[in-house]
Amino acid sequence: MRRLLNTLFISSEDAYLSLDGENVVIKRDDAIIGRVPLHTLKGIVTFSYAGASPSLMGKCADAGVDLVFCTPGGRFLARVAGIAHGNVLLRREQYRIADDPARSLEIARTMIFGKLANARRSLERTLRDHKPRVDEAAFRDAADILTGLLPQVRAAESADVLRGLEGAGAKAYFDLFDAMILRGKEHFFMRGRNRRPPLDNVNSMLSFAYYLLASDCASALESVGLDAYVGFMHRDRPGRRSLALDIMEELRPCVADRFVLTLINNRQISARDFIREESGAVRMTPDGRSRFLKAWQERKSETLKHPFLEEKLPWGLVPYAQALLLARRVRGDLDGYPPFLWA
Repeated sequence: MRRLLNTLFISSEDAYLSLDGENVVIKRDDAIIGRVPLHTLKGIVTFSYAGASPSLMGKCADAGVDLVFCTPGGRFLARVAGIAHGNVLLRREQYRIADDPARSLEIARTMIFGKLANARRSLERTLRDHKPRVDEAAFRDAADILTGLLPQVRAAESADVLRGLEGAGAKAYFDLFDAMILRGKEHFFMRGRNRRPPLDNVNSMLSFAYYLLASDCASALESVGLDAYVGFMHRDRPGRRSLALDIMEELRPCVADRFVLTLINNRQISARDFIREESGAVRMTPDGRSRFLKAWQERKSETLKHPFLEEKLPWGLVPYAQALLLARRVRGDLDGYPPFLWA
């Protein structure tokens, strides 16, 4: 159980929520483990299969408190809403921003700033931890390139310019991705980013990690009432969760990329976990996916201090924290969207 930005998060998958007077009661095995006054909350997000009582659902609907149900893995299931609900105003403003090039660019710039800053941090962390095993000059040069791009990102005057800067930063970062792979180089290497389909073990893992992260971001956005399909940098395309891809950008280096590197460098995955199809595509085996998913869930349970909120929370709640901050920016409660900057 954790409170964040007036939203109550229930992470225990066997917790049951009920109503006692004006209080939300959290129970596990019929024992009360928490009690929170409902009037202090704007939302409740539960990752439990146990569910909630009809009386609590009705009270939340009447009081305008979002009650969101997700699977323990983070997939959005449903939201309880009353007859009149404020999310329509939030989404209408989201659509206005998406249709306004200047306003959407202002938010997109901060997301790409976060992405490049976190990519630089990833390089710096490898250099700090493994200096004798890497080319120090190459890593410092790439970090300097990313540092130099940050003020240009802040000043970008169009989406096309921003995409060009993002591309330059991604090249500097991915040019050294192979150097961050420290073990099993005969089977795990990066010769460039490829997808649809991935053509090597590392790209196969990255594609899977990005899919999982995008799904978590989409669930987080839906939980706060934003439309995951209408983005500010990624433009509309049928079936594409554009806003989830937007908010995911700043999390790629520190969540997905570092996770893949950890699995390889800690020998938690091996060449036996992959198969090459006749088309040349490389896929993970069922056993490999199972180990990958188990490690992914374990990673999401590890805690960190959020750099903007200055609160401790699990990695798995970072997309939800960013979605809440983005919703506040869209509503006008914040002057700007604060990207996640990995410390």
